[in-house]
Amino acid sequence: MGKEKFSLSRKQKRRLARIVIALVLFLAIFIPDKLGGVLPGMKPLGEVFSGPAAWVFPFCLYLVVYLLIGYDVLWRAARNIARGQVFDENFLMCVATLGAFALAIYRGATGQEIEGFDEACAVLLFYQVGEFFQDYATGRSRKSIAALMDIRPDCANVLRGGREERVDPGEVAVGEVIVVNPGERIPLDGVILRGASALDTRALTGESAPRDAGEGEEVISGCVNLTSRLEVRVTKAFYDSTVSKILALVETASEQKSKAENFITKFAKYYTPAVVLAAALLAVVPGLITGDWSAWVYRALSFLVVSCPCALVISIPLSFFAGIGAASRCGILVKGSNYLEKFNKADTFVFDKTGTLTRGNFAVTKISPADRADEVLRLAAIAEQGSSHPIARSIVARYGKETEGGYVLTNVAGKGILAARGGERILCGNAALLEENGIACVPEPGVGTVVYVAKDGAFVGSLLVADEVKPESKQVVGELRALGCRTVMLTGDNEAVAASVASELGVTAYRAALLPQNKVEEVEKLLAKERGALCFVGDGINDAPVLMRADIGIAMGGVGSDAAIEASDIVLMQDDLRGLPLAKRIARKTMAVVKENIAFSLLVKAAILILSAAGIANMWLAVFGDVGVAVIAILNAMRVNSGRFGGGAGAQGEYAGAKAAEKQRG
Repeated sequence: MGKEKFSLSRKQKRRLARIVIALVLFLAIFIPDKLGGVLPGMKPLGEVFSGPAAWVFPFCLYLVVYLLIGYDVLWRAARNIARGQVFDENFLMCVATLGAFALAIYRGATGQEIEGFDEACAVLLFYQVGEFFQDYATGRSRKSIAALMDIRPDCANVLRGGREERVDPGEVAVGEVIVVNPGERIPLDGVILRGASALDTRALTGESAPRDAGEGEEVISGCVNLTSRLEVRVTKAFYDSTVSKILALVETASEQKSKAENFITKFAKYYTPAVVLAAALLAVVPGLITGDWSAWVYRALSFLVVSCPCALVISIPLSFFAGIGAASRCGILVKGSNYLEKFNKADTFVFDKTGTLTRGNFAVTKISPADRADEVLRLAAIAEQGSSHPIARSIVARYGKETEGGYVLTNVAGKGILAARGGERILCGNAALLEENGIACVPEPGVGTVVYVAKDGAFVGSLLVADEVKPESKQVVGELRALGCRTVMLTGDNEAVAASVASELGVTAYRAALLPQNKVEEVEKLLAKERGALCFVGDGINDAPVLMRADIGIAMGGVGSDAAIEASDIVLMQDDLRGLPLAKRIARKTMAVVKENIAFSLLVKAAILILSAAGIANMWLAVFGDVGVAVIAILNAMRVNSGRFGGGAGAQGEYAGAKAAEKQRG
């Protein structure tokens, strides 16, 4: 996938235009006002007219800028006060800027140097710049998640009475047949009855390469039909379909708040009233003592400006939102920022073997002797051609050619198959079958199911059939180990198979011969020992109890799996384990940015608050302390969605590139 382009919305363009116009007007007023008295023949605006009302001229000019840039802030503050929500950033901005205007009027009316009009406008101007950056950053992060919202189908073409009817997807019943034309989105989960086509699954999995699908194959709602007309028999009602479940998760993800977000929300709730009270005391108490009300009110207003908690209240949720957006862009669905925060602490990954670390299907992994592999495979395929057993199907699939006919196939219960044609006899089965027929065989020491082959009383060779290890499993286990994580494999297979897979992959530990309830017990034991967070990675179908018991349940093959969507906290929608280290790096980067923003915001604000109270910092520095810190924190939060999460590779390129390479090899 290439880099995504992000354009400004109409609302953002209007806000940007308002900021630019207000900035131009402000500079057109501010420059002559401040250069007056410096340049020959130019006066400050407050001295253009003489008398006690000289302040009116600069007041009117600055007021135009103030209302242009701040009318919405004034309106939100008034509306929130009417609703009983007094202490927020809008209230602080209004009190500080209106106070600055009032102070400037007071100073002008009493014959002092006019100070405050320009600063009040600057506060709101830079505040709107900060709001624009926040809106832009949020929109940029939201785009990755909002792309999922476009997968909701508007209608379905259902075949009824030999005719196509265009209806709402919710009106289509299970078992009915729908038609999906090229360019249309599949509205409901189902099985293809007629046709074959390429499907665009990018919105669901983040994978750019189309997937081919033909008759008898399952298709899921939300995919786009690219090339040919399809007739699909519906297998799930709309409210049960994949697209509905994913949209429900996307819509509720923001409700699951992290501890950091909850802390900032509570912090702002008590912090804002406290600083308002502190500012009031700063204005009144020293003013009563010194009688210099103007100076202390100005300090208090500067104190209010810098105390606004925008940087924290905006940037922390935005950082998590950007992390969730970056993950979803890579086909990793995180159900809430609390899971992203917890995933950063994950130090133990427990894997189900079958369907997670392995493909969950049998394949011929070794043929002996190697120099007669073609002959061994040909004879085995002849004997197994009529069987529906998974091992038999894997042998025939590996042969991949038309098998010879005319053989009489006899099943020998519990031992194998006898294939006879004329005087030719082929034996294909376990060692007991050959021993029964007086044929000595060369034992195969490999782990898996061994199929021995003999012809006309002579041993020919053997095939080793085993569950295939996924090509990415070893790489992922190694990457997790490099990230400081422990890996454990749980399986119902026997000790020999488990030991072989564990050794091949390099997992830290394994447990074999487990029933489903034993897996829960093993996870309970690990939870009692571990200090960090424990993740269980399973296929989401028969592992639902373990997925729910773990600190973080991660489902493989989530697309189309109800159990995965409902029981897990994170779903790897590409059914690719490479999403685990990528998600770990995304979580790690997100939390690093969150901590940076909290530390930076609090330190800078604390320093400027002290300087403002001491009269060392003026309102211009206070503006930086508020808006400048907020903008820097927002820009820092945007780094989470930049697409780089370690190793010098972009998140999308790293993940999607591996998938594309795998498809090319296939």
